[in-house]
Amino acid sequence: MSKVSRRNLLSATAAGAMVTAAASARAASFGNPDEPPQGAINTKGNPASLTDPGPQNPAIGDQFPSAQSPPPTDVSDMPLFWASFNNAPKRIQNGGWARQVTQADFAIAESISGVDMRLTAGGIREMHWHLAAEWGFVSYGNCRVTVLDEMGRAYVADVKEGDLWYFPAGLPHSLQGLGPDGCEFLLCFDDGKATEYNTLLVTDWLAHTPPDILAENFGVPVGTFSKIPLHQLYIFQGKLPGALLADQAAVKGAKGFPPHPFTFSLGSSAPVRKTKGGEVRIADSNNFIVSKTIAAALVTLHPGGLREMHWHPNADEWQYWIKGKGRMTVFDSGPKAVTMDFNPGDIGYVKRSNGHYIKNIGDGDLQFLEVFKSPYFADVSLSDWMTHTPPAMVAQHLNVDEATIAKFPSNKPEIMPE
Repeated sequence: MSKVSRRNLLSATAAGAMVTAAASARAASFGNPDEPPQGAINTKGNPASLTDPGPQNPAIGDQFPSAQSPPPTDVSDMPLFWASFNNAPKRIQNGGWARQVTQADFAIAESISGVDMRLTAGGIREMHWHLAAEWGFVSYGNCRVTVLDEMGRAYVADVKEGDLWYFPAGLPHSLQGLGPDGCEFLLCFDDGKATEYNTLLVTDWLAHTPPDILAENFGVPVGTFSKIPLHQLYIFQGKLPGALLADQAAVKGAKGFPPHPFTFSLGSSAPVRKTKGGEVRIADSNNFIVSKTIAAALVTLHPGGLREMHWHPNADEWQYWIKGKGRMTVFDSGPKAVTMDFNPGDIGYVKRSNGHYIKNIGDGDLQFLEVFKSPYFADVSLSDWMTHTPPAMVAQHLNVDEATIAKFPSNKPEIMPE
């Protein structure tokens, strides 16, 4: 082959590559950026590409339209960031039940595990303590909580729907449902591996301690403990407690009460941000002083509202979806972008610094909790970043003029529309 013919061949190959690259570049479009392009938009002229004739469970599949047909901006995959209490087995006892989702069930959830628990009126979660800190959110009814701090100061309080409690790791406590219909609540532990079914229970300890040691420890005859339960109670039906003031007086010792409450009224607190699209309430160590390892935000989105594009620089986000219907897209390097749908009782999880947004896609209010293993709440708003970077710099990134950039929200709205 001559040098000339080889040169011609190389030129032709390069030209062909340029044509292919140009055609590929033209294939991408706004709202459909990837090569090959993704989503149902690719099926024009070939509708069979969307059909799903194989085995399926419509009761489940219909709950996840974004998994069945993701938006064309989704790309690649990432660890599943959806779980649910709705299919978690219940441990049912006389007095209530519990179900949990830990990292054993939900691999991505490294920092937080969750429990959904129900207590009847008078139902008792027996006296116990944990190796992890416990953060509670009341989703229904009323509950009485007791806790003893390391200084020997007791705390007793009644909590209602929307209220919180926080018990640092190792502090002993109990929970009891009140009238008229007991309670249901969410528990979060600051360890993804923590399990509700592996707690340190007072009945277990006494049953596994020699009777003579019990007698010596409490300064009473051995026979005093002849009728103690030989198996853990865990959850059991008890009698409704008396007046709160009476219980508080009964537990008061010489050292008085703890300096800071172990409970907090998140649901009835003033929103830190309120817009046309919804509102946000926050509880962390700044206003709920004892809560040193868990921070949370209670977010309400009105129909059509958007929890703005943002990320959390300080911790992973564990979510509990309380009511309504929502859709969340999570963005990671790669690029990776995955969209998932959520309903009441579901759990979401977003890794630290992964970008995400949440859209209310239902007819009523959407409400969910954002929970973090951190003493404080922190997030970074995309629009806030864009409006606090020199406009000329942003304009060159987006091919948008500076006058338009000046219209972006510059006050970190949290929820859109403002």
